[in-house]
Amino acid sequence: MRYLGVNATFHDPAAALVVDGKVVAAAEEERFSRRKHGKRPVPFSAWELPEQSMRWVLEHAGITPGELDGVGYSFDPEMAAEVPDDPYDHVRIDYVRRAPGFLAEALPGLDRDKVTFVPHHVAHAASSGLAGPYRSGAVLVTDGRGEAHSHLAGQYRDGELTILARQALPDSLGLVYESLTDHLGFLRSSDEFKVMALASYGTPRFADALRECVHATGDGGFTARAPEWERFAPRRIDDGTWGGDHADLAASVQLVVEETLVDLARWLRGRTGETVLTMAGGTALNCVANSRVWREAGFEDVWVQPASGDSGTALGAALVLAQQAGELAEPEPTAALGRSWSDEELARWLTTAQVPFTTPGSREALAAEVADILADNGVIAWFDGRSEFGPRALGRRSLLANPMHAENLERLNDVKGREQFRPVAPMVLEERAAEIFSGGPIPSPYMLFTHRVAPEWRDRIPTVTHVDGSARIQTVSDRDNPGIAALLRAVDERTGVPVVVNTSLNTAGRPMVDDPRDALELFGSAPVAALVLGPHLVRRAGFFAR
Repeated sequence: MRYLGVNATFHDPAAALVVDGKVVAAAEEERFSRRKHGKRPVPFSAWELPEQSMRWVLEHAGITPGELDGVGYSFDPEMAAEVPDDPYDHVRIDYVRRAPGFLAEALPGLDRDKVTFVPHHVAHAASSGLAGPYRSGAVLVTDGRGEAHSHLAGQYRDGELTILARQALPDSLGLVYESLTDHLGFLRSSDEFKVMALASYGTPRFADALRECVHATGDGGFTARAPEWERFAPRRIDDGTWGGDHADLAASVQLVVEETLVDLARWLRGRTGETVLTMAGGTALNCVANSRVWREAGFEDVWVQPASGDSGTALGAALVLAQQAGELAEPEPTAALGRSWSDEELARWLTTAQVPFTTPGSREALAAEVADILADNGVIAWFDGRSEFGPRALGRRSLLANPMHAENLERLNDVKGREQFRPVAPMVLEERAAEIFSGGPIPSPYMLFTHRVAPEWRDRIPTVTHVDGSARIQTVSDRDNPGIAALLRAVDERTGVPVVVNTSLNTAGRPMVDDPRDALELFGSAPVAALVLGPHLVRRAGFFAR
């Protein structure tokens, strides 16, 4: 059977397709529209559907809208409670009620009666509990908001979800973090990761005061309401400077959110007795907090959905319908669910654009040429295979660089137009990771946990060592990305370091590169030494020598 999942209510609109119990495709609308996060999460945007990503996932599988057995929409308007401080929230709810008609109009041939509203946090839970490697275990969802809650704690047993606790709005860890993001001069519901990065530069000296309004309550729930931030620091103007009270405030909120999440996970561990925890929701993209949960909550394993934000609810909504039909296949967790092009199609893109390129004869030959450029401190734009579903670049749409030069952090942030306090992450061979990094799970293939960099390695890989001695690592193996694994081995042979800098293939304020045209446009405007497009290699000298 064929189930389409759709997320459209708040931000990060996305579509996913599950066929005969297996996830076959998932994509975020921003990759097609080139509009960061797809849209702003305001009530008046709730009518906007991820039309391009919906059409692509169906085309990818060769399915017409009329052939769908069901469509899961990841918000249930009949469960929704209007947010007291948003006088227009009723507009959002009304638009969602009309979603079946909007979907039938966007996808001609779709029977509107096949649209099912799936509760937002149930969809989040399914995106981790059903898409992850375990069919049984505890599940923890925390984000800004769903219909009337901001949290779900539950337990999966053979794919069946039992909800054990939910936190009613307006208490919300995600909304507290969003409010702070705005107070610190960043864009809320978009730039929360900047607050997490800034926190490493501060001291949590406001934590005691903040614990009064952000803490677990011991019954599976919590209190979390934004205080008057002016008590701690004046509103920040985003003028390119950072530090002082603002960094201390970021550090303080980060700490109390971490503590609350650890307490929630410990409660869930005690209530269920499960040894495995899966996590989703936008707050689960906080990799520093995830690492504390992994270390301190008592679970043997913690698995976090790579698309933990709202885009992942499209995947979860489709999986809920498949589960209800008794159709779930064995899980094959992967983030490589987006678009791809054949080697021949990529060559035609380059030929049509009149871009000179070479095609090394094997994966190892390509890796050798790229490793030479990296060893010579060149930056590489890497475009290969199916694009990632979720916000992390995982070696399919990435900018790669040499981690051995401290100045490369400033260089990469300049290339991308980002703030200089923002860290970049390391890719590392899975079999070598434990000798360089500790304090987090290994393997860690989705860049969702932070690890401590071994003291003897910090001076060797300064680009990826954050100010607090941590790094948000991605482990790579032949199993999940043979091309990058070959590159890491070739880099190790040349430099003695099995690590490469990995940051997303985009510039500030723009979505990650998704198709060959995007890649060529970025390569034409950014100071990178070479572009890898599948098996093909474009060098800057050749690109401009015509």
